[in-house]
Amino acid sequence: MRQHASRKNGNAGNGYRDSWGLRPLPEELRKKYVSLGWWNDQSLGELLDSQLRSHEQNDFRIWSSSRPFQGTIGDVRSLARRLARGLEKMDVHPGDVVAFQLPNWVEAAITFYGFSMLGVVLVPIVHFYGPKEVGFILRESGARVFITAERFGHHEMLNDLLPLLGSLEELRTVIVVAEQPGSYSFPAGSPTPTTSAPPVYPGDLPTEIVDFPSLLDNEQLSAPARVDPSFPALIAYTSGTTSDPKGVIHTHRSLGFEVRQLSALQAARDRPHITGAPVGHGIGMLSGLLIPVYRGHPIHLIDVWNPSAVLAAMLEAGIAAGAGSTYFLTSLLDSSDLKPEHLKLMSKIGLGGSSVPAAVTERAERLGISIVRSYGSTEHPSTTGCTHDEPAPKRLYTDGKPLEGIEMRIVDASGRDVAPGDEGEILSRGPDRFLGYTDPLLSDEAIDADGWYSTGDIGMLDPDGYLVITDRKKDIIIRGGENVSAAEVEGLLAQIDGVAEVALVAAPDPRLGEHGCAFVRMSDGADLLNLDIVRSHLEKTGLARQKWPEEIRLVKDFPRTPSGKVKKFVLREELRKGYER
Repeated sequence: MRQHASRKNGNAGNGYRDSWGLRPLPEELRKKYVSLGWWNDQSLGELLDSQLRSHEQNDFRIWSSSRPFQGTIGDVRSLARRLARGLEKMDVHPGDVVAFQLPNWVEAAITFYGFSMLGVVLVPIVHFYGPKEVGFILRESGARVFITAERFGHHEMLNDLLPLLGSLEELRTVIVVAEQPGSYSFPAGSPTPTTSAPPVYPGDLPTEIVDFPSLLDNEQLSAPARVDPSFPALIAYTSGTTSDPKGVIHTHRSLGFEVRQLSALQAARDRPHITGAPVGHGIGMLSGLLIPVYRGHPIHLIDVWNPSAVLAAMLEAGIAAGAGSTYFLTSLLDSSDLKPEHLKLMSKIGLGGSSVPAAVTERAERLGISIVRSYGSTEHPSTTGCTHDEPAPKRLYTDGKPLEGIEMRIVDASGRDVAPGDEGEILSRGPDRFLGYTDPLLSDEAIDADGWYSTGDIGMLDPDGYLVITDRKKDIIIRGGENVSAAEVEGLLAQIDGVAEVALVAAPDPRLGEHGCAFVRMSDGADLLNLDIVRSHLEKTGLARQKWPEEIRLVKDFPRTPSGKVKKFVLREELRKGYER
């Protein structure tokens, strides 16, 4: 059933808001990027539709115990074009802001490709975000349409969303992928896919609720929309140094360059990979939905990263796995199901998205796996990298050199360039640099008049020009490739009775790269704190479980600066030394 509501949206068709913090690159750089062919006039939707059509016979497979799918890229392209036409009939147009929160299911691919073909501004949301993060993202982005799952595992996504609808003034339509999957098949002579019966949703809601399969009961979109390639195409929300997620705005041109650049870097990888990183995150989106299409590879996604299931899929389909953040590799290497046949399929692996311990790269090399590392961020996705042809010491212990088109500087606290071998903050700019944040204050802090992006990361260049990351100014924990804001978690932990002060820092983790460790000072006479109390409290706040600390350490006091600020680097060093022992 459908429920209708009238919502006024002053942003329809603009492609951006006047209040967003857009910071285009200087004119001389824009001209340079166009003249060198790093930027072109192809929209994201045009790029994807062309590549999907060119490789429509390739396999498209979802590895899942609850929602498996096996078809072709052509099947998914057809469904995406039907979805796009259905949304077009619902008055969704180029420049409108639309969001989705789905696991690695076929519906996520249909949605991403369909949205792209419409020329809208996509807002992917990682599937494990809870109501706190989802509500903030939908409000700040001003999304008009939201596609979400009814539930996934323990996460009641629709039930969590319903209480928020009254406060989401610009959201007109929610499209729900029901718990029971539809059967997206193509019977002979049938012009539309066959799907299961639509579910019934609660009444008296302030927003239209639509079942996902009903939008596929349409003819296909005639052609991808033509949009200005310098306009926003995607807003990727990432948790960083602020308590709320930050909206990172990318254009059609920055995404197009990133796809071409990263594809060139991965040219040595001739075997398709199975992607476990969520497609709602930049790493999963690129490795799962964009790079394979551009390179003409089959697509393999898995919705729950189960090492045994991944290893079985590798042998069944002859595919590789383990790329991305270190967790995806180490979880496979630690599995009792790992066999020599798997190692042959994993001969070339790229790691990035979180810290890469030397112990991991050395272990992989001993097993015959060639490892390359890369450095980037949601704001500037591919800044440095290595190829498998480069010397092992560079591949194993550095994050590579600046990639084609990328400029990088290492500066001291005064903004002066430092000499090779000296540490400083990393600044970068290039054709895939983001356009700005949705919050203009954040853009002012991060981007200067010459287009340099202040990464907040500390590093140095070795004598051969390879980057070595040494520390972070950003107070974040990168857990399995996902950023966790310390400020956000600290604010919630401080609400627990008896907690006087808390500092969350990154602890080394052999599987995930890092996890959160909360150092806590309790009030005099307060009951002791433990993980069970912390978990119970954070569950009630709606915070995503991936952000919960996995260690609690009680302290009588903290190491402090003369001004009283907690010296978090001392806490991190304490954890590192304990891990090394």
